[in-house]
Amino acid sequence: MQNIRVTLVVQNCPVKRFAHNLDLTIKHVSAAARHNCDFVVFPEMNLTGYTPSDLSNAVTLDSGWMEELHRLAQKHNMAILTGLLEKSDSGKIYATHLVFRPNQAVALYRKIHLSPFEAPYFSCGDDVGVFKFKGLHFGIQLCYDAHFPELSTAMALKKADIIFFPHASPRGTPEEKSASWKRHLTARAFDNAVFVAAVNQVGENDAGLNFPGISMMIGPDGFLAGQNIAYENKMYTHVLDISLLEQIRTHKMRYFLPNRRANLIEEQS
Repeated sequence: MQNIRVTLVVQNCPVKRFAHNLDLTIKHVSAAARHNCDFVVFPEMNLTGYTPSDLSNAVTLDSGWMEELHRLAQKHNMAILTGLLEKSDSGKIYATHLVFRPNQAVALYRKIHLSPFEAPYFSCGDDVGVFKFKGLHFGIQLCYDAHFPELSTAMALKKADIIFFPHASPRGTPEEKSASWKRHLTARAFDNAVFVAAVNQVGENDAGLNFPGISMMIGPDGFLAGQNIAYENKMYTHVLDISLLEQIRTHKMRYFLPNRRANLIEEQS
């Protein structure tokens, strides 16, 4: 399988400035296209900004701006992963990440695990989706989702090769966020033999939250493949050697997933 180029966008995402955030997102997509990237991945809720208790910030999935992102995905033959606070047709509020790919309908992932700050306001998603692009299977998890190992395992069992972790994780320094991510995200990659890519918002969001700008790429061997600290809007492109997946998954002592005894776990639950 060919190498895959993944661009992670550390973005400042002020709340209630959807048009501004969308314009910046489009500019980043165009810049990523100039780097011949296959995937461009934005932080959680990059289009709306992150406000767990202010539901007036939520937007519906409007065909106008979605068609523009879909057109760019088609034009540049890339997958665009971008997020928002979604107000669904039923009136429920979701933390949602959208997937735009050429010649395919727009797909979405709704955050499954809500933090204690989000749970009073948002609804949980319930679809452990795995998507496909350029021969690569991928999953999406949003921020707090990353702390639940079984979700990554469920995606790996659905043949995920890479799991993207867009974050809207405030507080702390980039170095502190890096230390936190290294504690659990490396385990998600190593245990399941998948690439892991994470990216956070950056800076003040006009709603009292400040985000440490950071992105991270981890290989299916659990080793850090790249880390980037940002103090402003910044994008980083990583070239993934997809042959590393086969190297890990054909090694008897480095690929654990086929040997898990799921029946025992089910019997104890």
